[in-house]
This record gives sequence, structure tokens and C-alpha cells, in this order.
Amino acid sequence: MIKKVQRVCVIIPAYNESAVIRDVLKNAKKIFSASPYDIAIVLVNDSSKDNTANIALKEKVTVINHIINTGAGGATATGLRYAKNNHFDIAATMDADGQHDPNDVIKGIRQIEKLGSDLLLGSRLIDSSGMSKIKVIGNKGLSVITYVLFGVNSTDSQSGLRLFSRKAIDSLRWHAGGYEFASEMLWKARQLKLTVNEYPIKAIYTEYSKSKGQNNWNAINIVKSMIKHRISETFG
Repeated sequence: MIKKVQRVCVIIPAYNESAVIRDVLKNAKKIFSASPYDIAIVLVNDSSKDNTANIALKEKVTVINHIINTGAGGATATGLRYAKNNHFDIAATMDADGQHDPNDVIKGIRQIEKLGSDLLLGSRLIDSSGMSKIKVIGNKGLSVITYVLFGVNSTDSQSGLRLFSRKAIDSLRWHAGGYEFASEMLWKARQLKLTVNEYPIKAIYTEYSKSKGQNNWNAINIVKSMIKHRISETFG
């Protein structure tokens, strides 16, 4: 019996990434085209003020434009809705700033097939070599807070490289629009009794990606929002 080729939707939320998005897309397309999977790239342009959307269109990937900026959580939700409506078997998310290696997406597809996971997190902290100590501390701290608030254990709760089974594509929803959606997603997955696993990935840090990424001051706002959503869910 011939095994069915998995249809995979790779979602790239993007906001003002014109400086690097061409190279990110070219590299991803090259690696994905050599894989045994049927992979479509969908860039969710979160109301960028620069040329991000036009560059992506020239690279012949699907572009979904937001009229207003909804944040990383909103852009990711849009991508998952697209994956659901177009009947993809698996969805994956990766950052638009070049932080993720597309080879790790391929590795994740193999892992989600092997483990039968519903939600698979690419963890930068299983092997944190290459990450600054400040980022390691910040991400570990948010993972601890995610466990305290939501009872979900993860080494890297804020990772932007995630893979979703068809079941997760159909069922996972969250309220947060900002970066705190990453922790809320884990809580929703737990409530839905979805199987959550992790696998190690590498993080590619350039001066550009470091300037675009979260900092530990942002983490304070993320924690405040996480607490607000936890209280709202509990007593609302």
C-alpha cells in the first residue's frame, strides 16, 4: 500500500520583515521542495507598513493580509484557519525573521508522525547552545510561569516553531493576540486533552533577529496578560 503524502501548511506570521523575508522564503522553499511532503507556505502579513507582502507575493507564496495589526497570536490564528479550511493534514509555524531552520520543520513533521502528537513544540532549550544567557533565563522563567498558571510543563513555552495535527488544527483556539498566546495555546491544548510533545531545534540568532525578538521587559507584559487571561477564564 502506497503511503499518502502529507499535505503540510507552513504558516509564517510577519510584521515589517522586508529586510529579510525574501531570503527566509527562498531558503524555506529550497528545503521544503526537496522533502517528501507536499508543503505550502502561507505568509500572514499582519498589517506591515513596509514591503513585506509584495516581496512574499514575488516569491510566489500564499499571502493573507490583515487590515489591522492583530499581534503574533492573531496572525497565527488566521494561518490555522486557512489550514483548516483548506484541509491540510499538518500545520507548522515558523518565525519570519530567520530564527528558525526550515530543516527543523521537516524534522518536526517526521516527529509528529512518529509520536502521534497533536501539538509538537520545537524547543530551543533542550540544547540552548547559541542562546544568550538572558534569553535562556527569560524563556525558562516564562515556562515556569506557564506551569504555575496553567499546569502545563514545557521547556520552551514561547517557541515560535510549532506543529499541529489535523485534530489540533480543527480544535485549538485562544483569545490572546500578543505573544502570551503561546502559553494560552498550551493551556487550551491541555483542556482539550491534546497530546503535547517537544523536540530539540536550533535557534539562529543574528543581529536582526535579536533586534526583532522579545526581550525580558516584554516578558513582564506577557506575564501580566497571562494572569489576566487566567483570571478571566477562571472567574469570567
